[in-house]
Amino acid sequence: MRADILVSSLMTTDITSTTADANLADVIKTMIDSRYSCVVVVEDDLPIGIITERDIVRLMGLFISDSDSDTPERPLRVADVMSGPVETISEETTLFDALVISSTQKIRHLPVVSASGKLLGLVTQSDLAKTLFKVYEQQQELIEHSVTKRTKELQQANEELRSLSMVDGLTGLGNRRAMEVDLEHSHSQALRYNRSYSVALFDVDYFKLYNDFYGHKAGDNALRMISDHLSKKIRTCDRLYRYGGEEILLILPETNLSGAIILVERILASFAELNIPHEKSSYGFVTLSCGLASHVEKSAFENWEGLVDQADQGLYASKKNGRNRASVILREGEADDSAPSMHGINQ
Repeated sequence: MRADILVSSLMTTDITSTTADANLADVIKTMIDSRYSCVVVVEDDLPIGIITERDIVRLMGLFISDSDSDTPERPLRVADVMSGPVETISEETTLFDALVISSTQKIRHLPVVSASGKLLGLVTQSDLAKTLFKVYEQQQELIEHSVTKRTKELQQANEELRSLSMVDGLTGLGNRRAMEVDLEHSHSQALRYNRSYSVALFDVDYFKLYNDFYGHKAGDNALRMISDHLSKKIRTCDRLYRYGGEEILLILPETNLSGAIILVERILASFAELNIPHEKSSYGFVTLSCGLASHVEKSAFENWEGLVDQADQGLYASKKNGRNRASVILREGEADDSAPSMHGINQ
């Protein structure tokens, strides 16, 4: 079993769907009788929402808190409780991509749709975990059988295991491959549902000088400290990835430019308090430069690469204007009341 298998080979096709106008009590009874953990809500065979066990628990909490109210009772519809819009994946999505989407978005149920958006099946977190375990189990067995021979099969098995890793070995952040999957999914959802999101690209100032003076081991330790600090200062919904070398990318879902600036300003201010010594820096301690960019309805990017490139231009401006700051470069003809053409955040 290869690590790049498609979700179409592991999805459940025998699924029960419902409509937004359906009686909620009937749907709950179906979930109990059939032991379903969720039911997908469709309109013309297109998924528009999902009813999960969490939604039912949330509903019970509302009933308990409203038990003393005088509000007239009426039959609840599915639309009153369902979560939507629903995150979906295609039948061509690979196991790795599905794992990234499930873990970063904290989703336990992923409806699988056709190219036209029609519901085809369902992949659960349990399905992904079982398949991942099978991949590891089969590759580990091959490694054990081949360990004395050092054959091509052994090398391929190791590559298969590495291909499933979503984590950068040095920093513990998400790796570049997982980042690209996350950005691709986040951007497609932003375009589909007119959502906003932002990215911030961080770079360690004078890092080559730091490595040359203190040694590469100290440089690795510094990167770990920086990664750990950033992880502690972001929101639970934000995601960090090692972009490459000493560059770290932060994804800020449902966040416009002004919100991104506030968060990054807070991060840079707190980072200065770490005061990691850097004798070869003009500041005397390790600093970060940052570039920001936002995808919003009035400033939409065709793809995530364009958004990251815009953040990279901001990072270049920060480097050019003294480092230890964040900058935003707005595109020609673009206007935003929250930031001028270049917004510097000085520490």
